[in-house]
This record gives sequence, structure tokens and C-alpha cells, in this order.
Amino acid sequence: MSSGIGAERVGRDKLRSIQAPLKDRYRQDPGAAVVTLRATGTLGEGISCSVQTGRAVAAAGLHPSTGGDGTLLCSGDMLLEALAACAGVTLRSVATSLGIEVRGGLVTAEGELDFRGTLAIDKEVPVGFRAISVRFELDSDASSEDLATLLRLTERYCVVLQTIASAPHLTVEAAATC
Repeated sequence: MSSGIGAERVGRDKLRSIQAPLKDRYRQDPGAAVVTLRATGTLGEGISCSVQTGRAVAAAGLHPSTGGDGTLLCSGDMLLEALAACAGVTLRSVATSLGIEVRGGLVTAEGELDFRGTLAIDKEVPVGFRAISVRFELDSDASSEDLATLLRLTERYCVVLQTIASAPHLTVEAAATC
């Protein structure tokens, strides 16, 4: 059974007590902090791909703006959902660590893209999002200084946000199986 943190309400001391041994271990053995996360998709019927999320299977397909019928998830929406989830978890963790009370709120991730790129209508139009924004609406009495610190640290430590912002080294390969 895991001794980590789930959906329960956690205070600053519990968060620190759970993270302290991890931080100590990673300081002593930096290699232990390197973890490979993996997602695997199974090509489905028609133009679809299903991804096991750990809780359910997420079936993705074409966005309606590229010919999809809207019954399957759009991978672009899933990217924004991952960004909103990661930013929200990071904000909660930072707020807890700093002792800033956040009673609740909303995290909205929006992305703008031009489908002419992915549909190969105009080779000058980039494929993918050309702008992404994250907005927090927080139920908190925190000062503007505390909120600025919370936002700055959330942005700094949000894995998905930083991955999008820094464009990591990416490889793509294919192998045919018989």
C-alpha cells in the first residue's frame, strides 16, 4: 500500500514529512530521481487510438474540425486537460508547502491552433498549438504578494507546463511487426 498523498486534505507538515525522505534520497542519489513515465495507445477501429489512463481507457480520435464526429476525445484537449490537472496539483502542493490557504477554485487551460496546418492546407501554418494559456480562479484570502509567489512557483514546478515551455528532446520511430 502506498504511503503517498492522494485526494485527502493534507497539511504542510504531512506534505513535508512525506517529501523529506524523497528529497534526501534524491540529493544523495540523483539517479534515483530519474523516472520514466510511459503511456501506450492501442490503435482502434476507424481513426482512433485508445490509451489506458490507470483508471479507464481514453479513446481518442479526430477533432470535429479535422473530420471527427465528436464522439472520441481529441488529443489536443487531452494535452490541455493534462496541463490543467498538473497545474492544479502543483498549485495545491505549493500552497500547502507555503501555508497559503486555497479553499478551492478553477484551473483553465486554453490553447489556440489553426487546423489548416494539420490538414496540410497551408504549409506556412504550423501544426499544433500556437498559443496556450493557464488561468487560475482561486477561492483564497491570500495577499497579492502570496498569490504572485504561488503563481510563480506553480509555473516553475509544473511538469507539464515546463515540458511544453522547454520543448524536450523528442524522438519518433516506427517498427513493423509481422
